[in-house]
Amino acid sequence: MADITERFDALRAAEDAAPADLDALWSELSTVTVPEMLGAWRGGDFATGHVLSDVLRKVRWHGKRFEGPLVAVPLVCRDEAGELYSNTKAAGGGEASLWEVGFRGETTATMVYDNLPVLDHFKKVDDDTVMGIMNGKLDSAFGIADLYYFWLEREA
Repeated sequence: MADITERFDALRAAEDAAPADLDALWSELSTVTVPEMLGAWRGGDFATGHVLSDVLRKVRWHGKRFEGPLVAVPLVCRDEAGELYSNTKAAGGGEASLWEVGFRGETTATMVYDNLPVLDHFKKVDDDTVMGIMNGKLDSAFGIADLYYFWLEREA
């Protein structure tokens, strides 16, 4: 059986990643604390066919930044000139905060959006990589109830 990093890499590279496979991997990952999430992260998602993949591509999503528990930037995007900025419009008109929240029977670092009924839960793949699951009232926020699976890699 492949180790967790190999399974994560295979799912990240897959042209079609099944949510059941992502959930199985998630269940084996370690939880993370708020201090472990601090810093700048580059992001991407798994090919599940979720509508948010297209949305994030259109806004040129780069990743997330966590400066402190109450200073979280959920949508670091690139402008027309390639410069990074916080896209608060795409984030529902605000930014976010970072808390330790229960999800699927575990407590892990979770980003709570300021103006959307949405939570991003994180678990550790390795010291510089986390997997995320977007959860919450996704149907009212995005018109689809399916969970959104993504990943973040720490920037140097």
